[in-house]
Amino acid sequence: MAKKKVKRVDLIFKGCDCNKVLTDALKMPKEEIIQMLLDSELKGRGGAGFPTGLKWKMAAAEKGNRKYIICNADEGEPGTFKDREILDQIPLKVLGGMALAAYVTGAREGFIYLRHEYRFLIPKLEKTLETFHQWMEDFELDFTVKLFIGGGAYICGEETALIESMEGKRGEPRNKPPYPTHDGYLGKPTVVNNVETLVYSMMVMHIGSGEFKTMGVKGSSGSKLFSISGDTPKAGIHELELGMSLDDFVKEFGDGNTKSVQVGGASGFCVPRNRFKEVHVGYEDGLKGYSIPTGGSMMLFNSSRSMYNVLHNYLVFFEEESCGQCTPCRVGCQQLLKGVEAVKYGEKSHKYLDDLLHLAATMKLTAKCGLGQSVANSFSSIVENFREEMIY
Repeated sequence: MAKKKVKRVDLIFKGCDCNKVLTDALKMPKEEIIQMLLDSELKGRGGAGFPTGLKWKMAAAEKGNRKYIICNADEGEPGTFKDREILDQIPLKVLGGMALAAYVTGAREGFIYLRHEYRFLIPKLEKTLETFHQWMEDFELDFTVKLFIGGGAYICGEETALIESMEGKRGEPRNKPPYPTHDGYLGKPTVVNNVETLVYSMMVMHIGSGEFKTMGVKGSSGSKLFSISGDTPKAGIHELELGMSLDDFVKEFGDGNTKSVQVGGASGFCVPRNRFKEVHVGYEDGLKGYSIPTGGSMMLFNSSRSMYNVLHNYLVFFEEESCGQCTPCRVGCQQLLKGVEAVKYGEKSHKYLDDLLHLAATMKLTAKCGLGQSVANSFSSIVENFREEMIY
């Protein structure tokens, strides 16, 4: 990935005529919209980075007259608060993206799976839905959207656990395959997209795939919203091009004493100061490829912070939010928490940290879903880079 300086962008919140964008897009052949998204190389902004055009193409290829579009607004990753702002400020762009997906795939029903804590947005969203449904009548597009309020569980941010929750079941991840584009909500083909992803699909239609690709770098095109918090004088939501190095990011947003950046929230990687120059933010191969994808959370920690306390807080969170379905995650989270406490308070030798690292690596390989698998990201990166802070 080529080095990219921090470049601010004003695209996602910039005013555009959503009605006109949809009017023009709905006159296009469905295959052309899919191709535009594929050409733009837009990837899911929820963190997984799956190509948006490919997901829509897969759902469109499925047979049957019942399909669904779900907007994943269960923004539960610690340190992430961008989707809340999108839904509050530009909800019509989100709904416009859902309409595009519905037109392309043939879906007639959609849902916004809204985080339980975001219930204060319901009045505004319901009013916006009235406008949106009038648009659908004007466009003669048979597509309606309803709100579904989540139950407050972190695991429901995972798309199949979200679907289980919507079906009235316990929010637990499903085995894959089959994938939701084949067997999703109520067993029907379903597209699940993050709030931000849906808005960017509208922006691709608005500015064109070519212009979208002028932003970012190869393999990580476009811009992204970042929820920036921690020891920074510029906390808040910032839209930046993908591909920037952490060194440049810290120069722009740090407080002059940044010792680490947690990229991707509690489930992401903690990058120490000595790796800022070599690590970039984008959709590649994680730390191995010197680039890290993120759902948007960027937490900065300066030298006054205890990385043991940071890790401990993460582990308490994961232990609480594990759905308990699989043993590696259910037991692993508990043992990692107990283990670092035992080392910190001198009940275990510092060598026990190596056993815990092995446990974390095993969880990454054997846990059923992204929650259990991602615990190793923060655990290993913090323990390996700040080992001295884990010891009494």
